[in-house]
Amino acid sequence: MRGGGGKVAARAKSPSPPPAPTTIPTTSWAPADRSVPEIIGSLQEDYYNLCMEKSRKINSFVWHLLQEVDEEIEKGLEGITLNIPGNSRLMPVERITGEDLWILSRILKKNPYINGLDVRYNLMSDVGAYYAARLLQKQHKLIYLNLMFNDIGPEGGELIAKALHKNTTLKYLRMTGNKIENKGGMFFAAMLQINSSLEKLDLGDCDLGMQSVIAFATVLTQNQTIKGINLNRPILYGEQEESTVHLGHMLKENHCLVALHMCKHNMKNCGIKQLCDALYLNRSLRYLDVSCNKITRDGMVCLADVLKSNTTLEVIDLSFNRIEDVGAKYLSETLASHNRSLKALSVVNNNIKGEGLVALSQSMKTNHILSNVYIWGNKFDEATCVVCFVLFSFFFTEGFFWGLLYNIRHLQVALEMIVTYWGTWVAQWVKRLTLDFSSGHDLSLLSWSPVSGSALPEWSLLGILSLPLSFPCSLAWSLSQK
Repeated sequence: MRGGGGKVAARAKSPSPPPAPTTIPTTSWAPADRSVPEIIGSLQEDYYNLCMEKSRKINSFVWHLLQEVDEEIEKGLEGITLNIPGNSRLMPVERITGEDLWILSRILKKNPYINGLDVRYNLMSDVGAYYAARLLQKQHKLIYLNLMFNDIGPEGGELIAKALHKNTTLKYLRMTGNKIENKGGMFFAAMLQINSSLEKLDLGDCDLGMQSVIAFATVLTQNQTIKGINLNRPILYGEQEESTVHLGHMLKENHCLVALHMCKHNMKNCGIKQLCDALYLNRSLRYLDVSCNKITRDGMVCLADVLKSNTTLEVIDLSFNRIEDVGAKYLSETLASHNRSLKALSVVNNNIKGEGLVALSQSMKTNHILSNVYIWGNKFDEATCVVCFVLFSFFFTEGFFWGLLYNIRHLQVALEMIVTYWGTWVAQWVKRLTLDFSSGHDLSLLSWSPVSGSALPEWSLLGILSLPLSFPCSLAWSLSQK
């Protein structure tokens, strides 16, 4: 291997490993007498034997997780994801390194039951990227790999991107938070010209440069397999919004992309206009994330106009912009009278006051497709609370009683807030609410969308109530953390 890859390979093999313990370490799941517990499955046994053979210290966290996977395999389960999150709060964590991934790759490369590996928030570095690349070359059942926040640099990004040239199985790769920079981004863009199996690529917070963002936009005009891409927070200089020009052109040509994340692109009204002009022609995009930009009410004129004719967009994240009351009213007018495809809208922290929030609430009375609106972080007043109360009453008359049979706690919270904290007290509570207005629609088609940094939760975690078809309307409440 030449160039940076050869250096990484040398670094991966050069350290002399410490002597392996003769017994496993004492942990909350290990016997107090430090004896080796009964090995119940092949993964755990292979891990132990390989650590002994290579004189590697046994990672007690990995040991415990492999035991759980072995139990799932014994039950006959397939398509298992091995989760080794370095930020887990459920049990004591011993973060794994690149050398630990070397051991794991040896035991996973021929295992037919594992098709996903999640090693987020660990200490992989470029050494771990080298072994992850080798795993992608040898494990032909892996469809999901999560390497987010592992201190992988440009050289490590190059190794993984080149490994995907010949890989035909991986569907979803998350590299979020690894500073592969513009150099690594260019290798991934080049990979998309060759790879025809990858469907979801998350490169948010990777310090991509303008050159690599333009390269992705160019490649995606031809790539017909990528369904979702996250290009959040690139390092862009200048005020000309070149990224939106190129990505807008891509949306005119690409008819396969379903989710596009452009958080923190320094986008202004001119940039959102470029995207809206493309959305008149695009008939595939369903999830658009333009949160944390500099979009104001003038940009909402373009977005509201395109929503009158666009019938594919289902989720729009406008969080942490500044559309204010006027922008909210532009959107609410379109949502009330024209658009019947949008299912979720986030206007979190947009300096919207009572007038704009009331307009959005009024649009939901006539638009029953719009099932989720996220409004916290704005400026609530008593008028907003009154409209919310009327809206709640509307949902009560449409069969919310039947939702009571599914979750009585939600009704208790609603009644307590409406009766006890009326007026300004309700306003204080509403600031800490996330409202999910469910209309019985199936949102599972968007559950896979990468949303790192987004104010919207994962769709698979929304917890929308499932009601009988004869009573399709429901109201789900969930108090967010203070």
